[in-house]
Amino acid sequence: MAIKHFLQFSDLTLDEFEHVIERTRVIKRKFKNYEPYHPLSDRTLVMVFEKNSTRTRLSFEAGMHQLGGAAIYLNTRDSQLGRGEPVEDAAQVMSRMCDIIMIRTFGQEIIERFAANSRVPVINGLTNEHHPCQVLADVFTYIEQRGSIKGKTVAWIGDANNMLYSWLQAAQVFDFHVNVSTPKGYEIDPTLVAQDNTHYTLHASPSDACAGAHLVTTDVWTSMGFEEENAARLKAFDGWIVDAAKMKRAQPDALFMHCLPAHRGEEVAAEVIDGPQSVVWDEAENRLHVQKALLEYLVLGRLE
Repeated sequence: MAIKHFLQFSDLTLDEFEHVIERTRVIKRKFKNYEPYHPLSDRTLVMVFEKNSTRTRLSFEAGMHQLGGAAIYLNTRDSQLGRGEPVEDAAQVMSRMCDIIMIRTFGQEIIERFAANSRVPVINGLTNEHHPCQVLADVFTYIEQRGSIKGKTVAWIGDANNMLYSWLQAAQVFDFHVNVSTPKGYEIDPTLVAQDNTHYTLHASPSDACAGAHLVTTDVWTSMGFEEENAARLKAFDGWIVDAAKMKRAQPDALFMHCLPAHRGEEVAAEVIDGPQSVVWDEAENRLHVQKALLEYLVLGRLE
């Protein structure tokens, strides 16, 4: 099978995602029933981290072990990458010693350069521009909880960040709509959105963006790498908290999601994230299951 990378959400087709989602259901069911499933026996995942992580490392490392393989953790601070080794050289070496690589880094161009020189599939564990694994888990969680996401409305409240750009790509693939509300000065970068993407609408009011939504989602106001902007962001984002009043404008059975970690009282009210419409813990757990299905597909191709 030709090498296939997952560097941004649009890298897979709807047919491929539907296969991964069905495999996620099967793999999750086996996990819940304590059925051993080791399709990646004797295979190795290398995980390269330049940004801190809880869910990404745990889900990939545990997931690879559960599939019968091995996972190796590398941090750029204690590898040659941290001492100036070219990304291209690192890719050549690492990809000769393992079967698949996951990278969590800053600029998207870094992971693109790495993949261009890799002999094995590369997965984006997070970059400044995209977070496709998280949105894949979110889409699966919605489907698991409510059925097809096609034709539904997702409300994005907050920063135009990597999560939003992956949501916008997912909307094109799965044919749903995103209502986007970002504060002034934190709008969408048009260079990160496909020109033919008509699956989103901009709203000045975060409350209006939630109107009729089937899913309301947000993220922290200050992402990793932007900590020096925290004070300015807290001021600019005043009013963008997802609270009970905004959730009431969504559909009665609307779900709330957050990629975590969350700051209660900032981007989301405690009554929402800890309330009955919140599925954040299922969403977090599903990172494990969708990534296992993704690892299986990228290494072995389609399994039935």
